[in-house]
Amino acid sequence: MNTLSENVTEIINPDGKGRVVLLCEHASSHIPAKYDDLGIALEHRLSHAVWDPGALEIARHLSAALDAPLVASKVSRLVYDCNRPPEAAGAMPEKSELVEVPGNKNLSSAAQKERVEEVYNPLVQAVSDILTVRDNNTVLITIHSFTPVYYGKLRAVEIGVLHDTDTRMADAMLAQAQHLPHRVVERNAPYGPEDGVTHSLQLHGLRHGIANVMLEVRNDLLRSSDDEALMAKELLALIKPALKALEPDNKDT
Repeated sequence: MNTLSENVTEIINPDGKGRVVLLCEHASSHIPAKYDDLGIALEHRLSHAVWDPGALEIARHLSAALDAPLVASKVSRLVYDCNRPPEAAGAMPEKSELVEVPGNKNLSSAAQKERVEEVYNPLVQAVSDILTVRDNNTVLITIHSFTPVYYGKLRAVEIGVLHDTDTRMADAMLAQAQHLPHRVVERNAPYGPEDGVTHSLQLHGLRHGIANVMLEVRNDLLRSSDDEALMAKELLALIKPALKALEPDNKDT
């Protein structure tokens, strides 16, 4: 077995003392050499199919502003999508939207198991290690970006606030949407639980009994470092008052 020798998970600000723990599952476009770019056509090599452009930089800004630990995958979502369980067809997709992934076709069970062990399990363990030493006042926030055009259809939503069965953080953030009147902010858009995108929320948020939310930002709003910094600031306008609203001793005055 030609195993990976590189670190597949990055932990930023591991000793952060803030209430939030951040997760960025699609942070990297890196495909380890052993996978030979998965046979992806060159024009798609840095496309959204391979990673979430801008997501990691937003997460870094949030980590600094909230003093939050941040766990990020250092391997492309096409090698293994860390926001999918091993049994999901989308964990190692043969096609992502219109992008063919030849290197994922007809994977043997042994090859699939190897990727689970080398890419998915280390990220899961890193998040679990952080959460197990925290109390139930912790809030998990996962950061993603999405393409403005999907299967030829334009998407109007700019910021998606996604949740599974625990709606606490999403409700609290959406209650602050008036602070971003220039943005189209929607619940469970452009995806929702029915699309299988809330695996990390289920695995780490619901499992630990902590409030959790998944944030999606349209990636045409993230074309420069200034864009990324601005978007992080705008998200903080939703996140900070939401955290205050969820404080156990919070009382309306």
